[in-house]
Amino acid sequence: MLWVMVFIGLAFAGLLVIAACAVKVFAAVRGLGRELRHTRERLEPKRSALSVAAQRLERARE
Repeated sequence: MLWVMVFIGLAFAGLLVIAACAVKVFAAVRGLGRELRHTRERLEPKRSALSVAAQRLERARE
């Protein structure tokens, strides 16, 4: 009976470790999402300006 209790305790401890890692991964994914959104917001005006410049060049070549 003691071995069963030890096994259950070890399994529970293992689940706690996995849960802690899952929380860290979840937080990191949220942080990465925020960083990607921030980067998109910073790059959008430059992308638009580049698109306009490319269209001008294309029209100039015609």
